[in-house]
Amino acid sequence: MMLQMTLRRIWVGVATMFVVSVIVFIMTSILPGDVAQIVLGQSATPETLAALRAELGLDMPAYLRYLEWLGDMLTGDLGTSKAGGAAISDLIGGRFGNTMVLAGLVAGISIPISILLGLWAAMHPGSWLDRTVTFGTLATISVPEFFVATLMVLILAVNLQWLPSTALLRDEMTFFELLGGLAMPIITLVIVVSAQMIRMTRAGILNVMNSPYIEMAILKGIPRGRIILRHALFNAIGPIVNVIALNLAYLVSGVVIVETIFSYPGLAKLMIDGVQTRDLPLVQACAMIFCGAYVILILIADIGSIVSNPRLRHPK
Repeated sequence: MMLQMTLRRIWVGVATMFVVSVIVFIMTSILPGDVAQIVLGQSATPETLAALRAELGLDMPAYLRYLEWLGDMLTGDLGTSKAGGAAISDLIGGRFGNTMVLAGLVAGISIPISILLGLWAAMHPGSWLDRTVTFGTLATISVPEFFVATLMVLILAVNLQWLPSTALLRDEMTFFELLGGLAMPIITLVIVVSAQMIRMTRAGILNVMNSPYIEMAILKGIPRGRIILRHALFNAIGPIVNVIALNLAYLVSGVVIVETIFSYPGLAKLMIDGVQTRDLPLVQACAMIFCGAYVILILIADIGSIVSNPRLRHPK
């Protein structure tokens, strides 16, 4: 049963990737202007524009361009940048590594903090701690990340002058130098992604605490902390893992505002640069990487839910 459910989810992921590839190709193709116009400038003649478009393959029918692009993607060939002529895999390689470094550091800090605060709030429902955590997470969710980033710059970089206002990333940095150089984007992203994980952890635990077997354990006099850690947590792990997966996917693909504010050379900023130059193969490759990150992380979350919850492995 578990193998069947896993294969079914893999098939859904593959179908999702195909649908997204069609949507990405259509949406990027209808962007106004093209790379030929940007490369040659406003003074280009129609003849030179037509020649460059033919050289870049932009004069081919849309469905042929899609099939050629999809075939290259399936073989691992991301193509060549239309704007600079460099291999897209080379352009993405370093930026993807930078994004994964930032995402890994943020995940390593935010996930333990979120689970601990969520458990702590669930152990003391209605207390001042619970109300403080609830108010803080609601306030954080209600404001956009650019506001949090700007506030952090104003407080930590401008007023207190504790941290640099931009991200500092160099080769051969030690771990602590890396933490110091990326402190501002790390703090901003930890604040942004932790709020939802804290709320989901608290809500999931409190929802399970209303179950009959938990009430029976309470009547037996088992301490609340032991009930939560040994019984409630594992039954609430499904939604918690899913929200963690969504936030990890956001760290890979949705941090363009944070990368822009702190001048961080990540993959999301590379995609925005591709949009500005109408470098469609670069934009399409980045979009498919982001989609793949979502699909893989959600698949891992689904498998984790199936493993942790016997009711999902043996549905009625």
